[in-house]
Amino acid sequence: MVDMQTLHAAFAARIDAVLNALEMEGTLPAGVDRSNVTVEPPRDPSHGDLATNAAMVLAKQAKTNPRALAEEVVEHLKRDPAIAEAEIAGPGFINLRLESDVWRRELQAIADLGADYGRSDMGQGKTVNVEYVSANPTGPMHMGHCRGAVVGDALSGLLEWAGYRVIREYYVNDAGGQVDTLARSVHLRYREALGEDIGEIPDGLYPGAYLKPVGERLAQEFGPAYKDAPESEWLVMFRERAVAAMMDMIREDLALLGIHHDLFSSEAELQAAKKPEAAEKWLRENGFVYDGVLEAPKGKAPPEDWEPVELPLFRSTQFGDDQDRPIKKSDGKWTYFGADLAYHLQKAEQADALIDIWGADHAGTVKRIKAAVAALSEGQGKSIPFDVKLVQMVKLMRDGEPAKMSKRSGNFITIADMVEEVGKDVVRFTMLTRKPDAQMEFDFAKVVEASKDNPVFYLQYASARIHSTLRKAGVEPSDAHLDRLGQDELDRVREAAQFPRVVEAAAKAREPHRIAFFLGDLAAAFHSFWNAGNDDPSKRIIQEGDPELTAARLFLATQIGQVIRNGLALMGVEPTHEMERA
Repeated sequence: MVDMQTLHAAFAARIDAVLNALEMEGTLPAGVDRSNVTVEPPRDPSHGDLATNAAMVLAKQAKTNPRALAEEVVEHLKRDPAIAEAEIAGPGFINLRLESDVWRRELQAIADLGADYGRSDMGQGKTVNVEYVSANPTGPMHMGHCRGAVVGDALSGLLEWAGYRVIREYYVNDAGGQVDTLARSVHLRYREALGEDIGEIPDGLYPGAYLKPVGERLAQEFGPAYKDAPESEWLVMFRERAVAAMMDMIREDLALLGIHHDLFSSEAELQAAKKPEAAEKWLRENGFVYDGVLEAPKGKAPPEDWEPVELPLFRSTQFGDDQDRPIKKSDGKWTYFGADLAYHLQKAEQADALIDIWGADHAGTVKRIKAAVAALSEGQGKSIPFDVKLVQMVKLMRDGEPAKMSKRSGNFITIADMVEEVGKDVVRFTMLTRKPDAQMEFDFAKVVEASKDNPVFYLQYASARIHSTLRKAGVEPSDAHLDRLGQDELDRVREAAQFPRVVEAAAKAREPHRIAFFLGDLAAAFHSFWNAGNDDPSKRIIQEGDPELTAARLFLATQIGQVIRNGLALMGVEPTHEMERA
């Protein structure tokens, strides 16, 4: 990456330098905590280009009032030739207006940095494990998995842009009863492949036609050897073969969305390696697990067959959970929580921070897993930041009506179905146009509509418009005469220049949808700029007879296009260069 400070980082550094100077002068005590000092655009653009809360958050430490401290800060800032105005607002906020050349230099910085504009070293190479999808290996990927898959992958890309090393992980749930059901379903298809009329698929088994090829391959390999054999002879082997086939299918489905994981961790392998036992031993040694009796269910009479049983319990109440949680069942098998606890212990050994992307139906588990990771942090004597992002299901529509189910899967629409119909980029971008915990409708007709109301089209149209304009201009973009750019043009630079700051803010909040929101605003700003030329020919990008102004405006359009490309790249979306209306 090119070593160059972008505008917001540069002015944050300037504010920091002023605070250093005030420390040296004795106005600020040495070593004041500046972690809450911000330098960002004011909410109302009429208030200026940048604003800082430095005086507001540091006044108490300086034993003065915010406005008095703000006056000291402003006195220093007025000496900076890049700052046209520095004014105090309200109780002590400081608003800055920048010289217009600052924005011209930022435009050149976008060009110089190119595909690296917006990248940051904020993460300092720390390792973040992002676990996402982790669907049961029992069939093709369906829309219930799609949103979480895209959010997890976009978040991973965002964190890499912000300077983190990311491990993309998929946890394969291949140790529960669902994979035994899968094996039995495959055995039924195996018998079918051998010529048996299996009739209707019995309730409780997986009915999808996607299992037919698995049964056919087993029939070719083994012939009738296991057709009438007792379950004990084939269950384990069929389970392993079926899970492997499903994981191949899942990887293929995810690849259609441009999603590839670095690590696939098997629950069955975790248990075979005695990782839960090792976790229990470690937790007991550190005082986090004890043998105790669970309370009877609250709010209603206990079931007739309920009886108090002593179980190994994790002290999750010590870390904010409602009750202590069993890590084993009465039959000695691990609970889901027990296995998950061991799994997170394993992940924490390889990473500085953990992020899990879960469906909203797992909300009830968040407290106990956070408690478990908090215990791991305490026991290891190091902080392990852990975040869980909940993702709501997507309601599939077609022209406002519920979409019909897939023939391939039997009872749901697959990711493959979606990508085949509307394309990878439409699916990915659409999934990021709302906060993950907000309800979402995905209308197959609306997401491909050539309309301003369709955020995917509106953004791609901006990219296509830029390319179309460059192709038609007959003049090369140039930074030789950026002094010809007026306030309207510099306002567009101001919009584009938010990108590095938005990347860092989105990475801190673990919210990749912020990038989609930013790109939507940037596209709107560009369309407004372009459309102004329809009413006023002097505002058109291509100015006949004025190659200098044309070249400068083309340079501006090129850099806006660069920022759009960078934002889309971060999200795993390809920009469009040609569209019908461009």
